[in-house]
Amino acid sequence: MTTLTRRQRFPFPEIPEWFESFPARFAMPTMSDLFTVRIEDYVDNGRYVMRAELPGMSAEDIDVMIDDGVLTVTAERTEREVEKNRSEIHYGSMSRSVTLPPGADENDVTAEYADGMLTVTVGIGTTPAEARHIEIKRGG
Repeated sequence: MTTLTRRQRFPFPEIPEWFESFPARFAMPTMSDLFTVRIEDYVDNGRYVMRAELPGMSAEDIDVMIDDGVLTVTAERTEREVEKNRSEIHYGSMSRSVTLPPGADENDVTAEYADGMLTVTVGIGTTPAEARHIEIKRGG
């Protein structure tokens, strides 16, 4: 005797499976993604250039620091005390740190803030050493 079992098929995968397969690029940003300083960086004419998007701030609200090969930008947007109907602006402190490229001269740094963009440039003095193989000596 043969018993047939009918399996119900759903037009959509089960909810947990659907979320696991959901592409990361469509995921909601985390709070740290929303309140970080957004940057771009590149090398131009022998200088490392880092541009940071900091709209609605003044130069006094921004601090740029270099320490041990790391460039850090910290900014704080203070909230005005007015009665608001709506506020979608992030207030408070935000920062971003990037590692400088090899050969960066921490004594050759400039920073300029205009139209909501901070531009920091760092001279790249010495040419970084090229990769090379090291001879391994046999131990006794």
